[in-house]
Amino acid sequence: MTARSSFVVVANRMPVDQVITETGREWQRSPGGLVTALHPVLAARGGTWVGWAGGVGDAPEPFEMEGVHLHPVPLTADDLERYYEGQSNATIWPLYHDAVETPTYRRRWREAYREVNARFAAAADEVSAHGATVWVQDYQLQLVPAMLRERRPDLKIGFFLHIPFPPIELFMQMPQRAEILHGLLGADLVGFQQRLAAQNFVRLARHLLGLRYSGHVIKVEDRQVKSRAFPISIDTTEMEQLAASPTVQARAKQIRAELGDPATVVLGVDRLDYTKGIELRLKAFRELLAEGRMAVPDTVMVQVATPSRERVEHYQTLRLRVEQEVGRINGDFGRVGMPAVHYLHQSYNRTELAALYVAADVMMVTPLRDGMNLVAKEYVAARGDSGGALLLSEFAGAASEMRQAFLVNPYDPEAVKEVLLKAATVEPAEARRRMRTMQRQLRTYDVNRWAHSFLNELGE
Repeated sequence: MTARSSFVVVANRMPVDQVITETGREWQRSPGGLVTALHPVLAARGGTWVGWAGGVGDAPEPFEMEGVHLHPVPLTADDLERYYEGQSNATIWPLYHDAVETPTYRRRWREAYREVNARFAAAADEVSAHGATVWVQDYQLQLVPAMLRERRPDLKIGFFLHIPFPPIELFMQMPQRAEILHGLLGADLVGFQQRLAAQNFVRLARHLLGLRYSGHVIKVEDRQVKSRAFPISIDTTEMEQLAASPTVQARAKQIRAELGDPATVVLGVDRLDYTKGIELRLKAFRELLAEGRMAVPDTVMVQVATPSRERVEHYQTLRLRVEQEVGRINGDFGRVGMPAVHYLHQSYNRTELAALYVAADVMMVTPLRDGMNLVAKEYVAARGDSGGALLLSEFAGAASEMRQAFLVNPYDPEAVKEVLLKAATVEPAEARRRMRTMQRQLRTYDVNRWAHSFLNELGE
């Protein structure tokens, strides 16, 4: 008999990874802000996390780890191809990111998305106690709230979208548009990264379904659905302590030495995704080198591009373009043993990332569209009182909170070049002042406050 919980999180992925150790296979808690924020809440309430455990075929039996019940949901190879790589990441992802790449619409993808969402809803029903709070996460599971409410009207249901929510004109392209909107409206509270996204949602309910609303509250039959912004953040204290540790400080010095002790280290850390603006930032750097306004070896760039969705065609094409641009820059401006761009297409643990943040003078975060971007916040938290400069796209959600960053329109190559020069040459006193202001904001509104503010609003 499955244990039932009063607090349930439903997400595409489980908060654990299976790793191979000397004693065999075992589960380890995943890194990341969402897991960090929700684990204490789940553990305190004896809660359950419903999600996919990785791999295809039968899911592992439910198990417990660090005081949290884990309830795996199975996915087949076809599910991964159609629900995840197809509908979630080739249809919804590009559409919600302002159609930076053209979305692909396929009927069998939509059918798989519906079937998998029903599977997650059934699993959530199975593990939820009477009157439980269920918090559904992100764009892969937008149909779950309504499916779950139909099964269990006794539940308190929240939904949080971690990526942008598009304006009405873009959302209306979606063949499944009414079904997705009905799905989200199954929640009592729908949370977004930005206030404008929450407003888009309310207006869409009126435009597409004719529903009445007052302020941020939508009237759905005999219920009220709230639409609010809850900008996600990071575990600020954890990053500050990690970056200040002797291990990370020593590694940061070693990194600068390995780069040839340049005057300026420019850093980019992104998933290899077409929304992140990696190509545009590389081209801006190339043009500054060509114009003689930056020079190697005084300035070097490090670009970490974490592998992502490598079976999706858009991502395969992007990797080729990025690697061609890196090769062009290094061919034109690099020297023997001294490349202009150090390109790293691999994943790094948090200790190595923190060392990179400490080593970098300028952090370039230039997405064409981003719900938030936690890398920008991690860089600021890691800097301590050493200054540094954050160059940040106006189209990242973080820009609304981090006004002391060097903000830029990533679509304007001349603006990117000028702002990069300005960030690289900022006076140390001004750099520290900007950082201190952003650090205060991060300490005030960290990931724990984000989680509690959402759950408090849902509980009212």
